[in-house]
Amino acid sequence: MGLLENKVIIVTGASSGIGRAASLLFADHGAALVLVARRAELLEEIVHEIQRVGGRAIACAGDVTREETHRRAVEAATGNFGRLDGAFNNAGAVGRMAPLARLETADWKAILETNLTSAFLSARAQVRAMLDSGGGSLVFTSSFVGNSVGLPGMGAYGAAKAGLGGLAKALAADYAHRGIRANILLAGGTDTPAAGTEEQKAWAASIHPVRRIARPEEIASAALFLLSDLSTFVVGSGLWADGGNSATKVQAVD
Repeated sequence: MGLLENKVIIVTGASSGIGRAASLLFADHGAALVLVARRAELLEEIVHEIQRVGGRAIACAGDVTREETHRRAVEAATGNFGRLDGAFNNAGAVGRMAPLARLETADWKAILETNLTSAFLSARAQVRAMLDSGGGSLVFTSSFVGNSVGLPGMGAYGAAKAGLGGLAKALAADYAHRGIRANILLAGGTDTPAAGTEEQKAWAASIHPVRRIARPEEIASAALFLLSDLSTFVVGSGLWADGGNSATKVQAVD
């Protein structure tokens, strides 16, 4: 039996990086999946990959900053699989980087919409369905940026990722007594397209005590724990999956 056997899970930002790795891992652990991202062709490729080995998954292409996308994702879960047991709300983007005083208001709003408002929209739609299913687990991908450290040019991103912690705590206050758990996953630097150039990845590796950045599968494994029944008493919390980055701010030396 897999850790998500007979559970129905939504994954946002599922088309690449952490979301793709999580989708494959969750399917391997028995979950039926609704995969959400803007790039429909990439979603269909993942769906076919899961179905080829006997898994269950459907694609729901859409923009996570739009309420309609989350409504359709929840309807896809309940309409195709009969219920909703959890969600890995992983979608996010760094956006335009600039010192705060030079950041345009439009850029600020876009970054918060993608990283924080989208999480609110997803949770609002998902909670309603999860109450009908008797509860479940919500996991939001946050970051060490904005939580253990600020980085130059990433003020909006850090503010949005810090806000996810407040959102998870609010959800815990409102719904934990009704069986819904909400937690954030505080990821370290991860080898995804958003990680930048090889030079940028090498710099990021240098501020992690393990002297490397994460593989997407490592972050996905932490999300698996939070979505599974192994974490039934973990509520309103932040799980650090950051290679020790939050433990020290000293660059690794021999």
